[in-house]
Amino acid sequence: MAAVLFEKASRIYPGSPHPAVDNLDLQIDDGEFLVLVGPSGCGKSTTLRMLAGLEPIDGGSVFIGTTDVTMLPPRERDIAMVFQSYALYPHMTVGENIGFHLKVKRLPKDEIKKRVLQAAEILDLVPYLERKPAKLSGGQRQRVAMGRAIVRQPQVFLMDEPLSNLDAKLRVSTRTQIAALQRRLGVTTVYVTHDQVEAMTMGDRVAVLRDGILQQCATPRDLFTRPLNTFVAGFIGSPSMNMLPCVVDGDLGRFGTLELPLTPSQRTALTTDKVTIGVRPEALKMASSDDETKGLAVTILTVEELGSDAFLYCTPVDHPQMSVVARAEGLSSARPGSTVMLVPDLAALHVFDTATGDRLAE
Repeated sequence: MAAVLFEKASRIYPGSPHPAVDNLDLQIDDGEFLVLVGPSGCGKSTTLRMLAGLEPIDGGSVFIGTTDVTMLPPRERDIAMVFQSYALYPHMTVGENIGFHLKVKRLPKDEIKKRVLQAAEILDLVPYLERKPAKLSGGQRQRVAMGRAIVRQPQVFLMDEPLSNLDAKLRVSTRTQIAALQRRLGVTTVYVTHDQVEAMTMGDRVAVLRDGILQQCATPRDLFTRPLNTFVAGFIGSPSMNMLPCVVDGDLGRFGTLELPLTPSQRTALTTDKVTIGVRPEALKMASSDDETKGLAVTILTVEELGSDAFLYCTPVDHPQMSVVARAEGLSSARPGSTVMLVPDLAALHVFDTATGDRLAE
């Protein structure tokens, strides 16, 4: 096991005007489960491939433990990679697939058998060791790919969207198994996904990338409660955070009939008279009669019933070009076409400078 360190690491593809990964500084602790997340093309898979040695590094360095692996070939980096496509040999049994790398390294047969059985026991694959991959479900094939990585006993696990081929229900159960397995083994793991739910439920920390630039790396809780900029705020959370473009009026940010307070430090830090105030759907509630003068008048377009919760997709009366999402209790009485007042929880506001997109300190 070992820590991983990126120091000003960059990758520029030939013919591209912009780096795929730009001056990445990122430290991953020994035994940590770190998730790289972001929209398509943000550089997360390139980052993983740079660590694996599958992509050359055009600037900076990469370390595994105390070893500078920047120029080392993949086979000398002591890593194991789990791919999206499983990459199993169809003519081999489960046991042969799991132990293939050990066979290539010419380990004794008894040692191979021992390690394969240990991995199969961890992954509940013992009954399937003599089956071919074609006879397995998608989840079982993914566990075989995991087993092949485990038997190598590497310093670092690399996983590139390993659950993207599974159906929704199987994804939930498999991601729980992977997270539990990683904590049991204690191996440093770098996991790439475009699914923020996977990122938030699996990672010890989550690194958010955009256009090859690291936006924020923090625990899932900190990403959700203290996003550093509007991109992270809008990307993390489902449905996304509501971003209200407000005009500054003294110590208030005004959006239609809504008046939201600004602290003196926030007011001082602003670079223009515009401020963006973020409100998550769960921090917007339908007003009681006593709160109606403090709310935002909206017209409900759609009600999405989820049983325990309901999401109200609305458009503000004074800003019909915008959309706002609020969360209500399940089996809500709200109906499409009706006009209601939404009142924000003032303790749960996120304030950003509109010009820079950066979070303003409270």
